[in-house]
Amino acid sequence: MLSIDEAVAVLERTPRAIGGLLEGLPGQWTRFSPSEGSWSAYDIVGHLIHGEKTDWMPRVVMILEHGASRSFEPFQREAMFESSSGKDLAALLGELTLLRERGLLELKARHLGERELALEGLHPTLGRVTLAQLIAAWAVHDLGHIAQISEAMAKRYRAEIGPWRALLPVVDKPDPIGD
Repeated sequence: MLSIDEAVAVLERTPRAIGGLLEGLPGQWTRFSPSEGSWSAYDIVGHLIHGEKTDWMPRVVMILEHGASRSFEPFQREAMFESSSGKDLAALLGELTLLRERGLLELKARHLGERELALEGLHPTLGRVTLAQLIAAWAVHDLGHIAQISEAMAKRYRAEIGPWRALLPVVDKPDPIGD
């Protein structure tokens, strides 16, 4: 059974983990995309912000208020290319931190128990999902993007590592396109 406290423990650390990795780095690191169509660290931060605004907590609320009687709005997974345009990374990291803090305060204030976690919502492509699955997916989504940021950055030095490439397989992993 999902533990809200365990999920929140991951979710509340994400902005600090990403900030610790990216704050103060030059754009060569944060704007590097390893291949055509893959996302840079900057893009991923924007994607996480968009998720905070339109995905995770809005879907929690929708499940609690409407159950499976209304489908979630489809998530525009690449909306960050427009919404983040022209913003510097420090501003994006600050926005992610603020939005995440607000979202988790709202989540905690709902005092969700087993009954609420078992409630179902309707995902536009996955079908019926429970609130517990949504919250678990939120935490895993964060972890996946933290890994994706690290992978993108490692691939920046793919050629520079020379023969160590044989021992550092992260630089040859296929590039995910978003999530």
